Amino acid sequence: MGLARDTGGRATRQETIHLTLAFLGDIDADRVDDAIAAARTVLAAAHRLPVTHAEYWPHNRIVWAGPARTPTPTRRLADGLNKALTQAGFALERRAFAAHLTLVRKARAPRALPSLPAIDWPVDEFVLVRSRLSKEGSHYDVLERFPLQARS
Repeated sequence: MGLARDTGGRATRQETIHLTLAFLGDIDADRVDDAIAAARTVLAAAHRLPVTHAEYWPHNRIVWAGPARTPTPTRRLADGLNKALTQAGFALERRAFAAHLTLVRKARAPRALPSLPAIDWPVDEFVLVRSRLSKEGSHYDVLERFPLQARS
């Protein structure tokens, strides 16, 4: 990816691009079923996430793509999941949710960001994943899938 080269960063592998709704961090294996049970209570509508532009966040040195503003259905999904996990006793990050797809990590500020073709990313499920780190980067194992309600 030219952007990774231009920023000195590490491009996210295509198969690991994702939208994080809630970050649990390291949890004990015996709590995984609790997380699954909490996620099963979340009711949200399937929708599309517009990916319209790229930005650079200097505080965590990433280049990301996403919507100019988080759409209401995506915010409701994230809020519902965070509420269910908190009620189940999980300690979650307190920062405001911002829908974004990380494209480059450990990046210097880019001279310019590319314009992106408009993409409507379908959001018809969310998943619980376990992250494993290796020399090649993160690998994600899907532990459970949670379908969203069909759009009416």
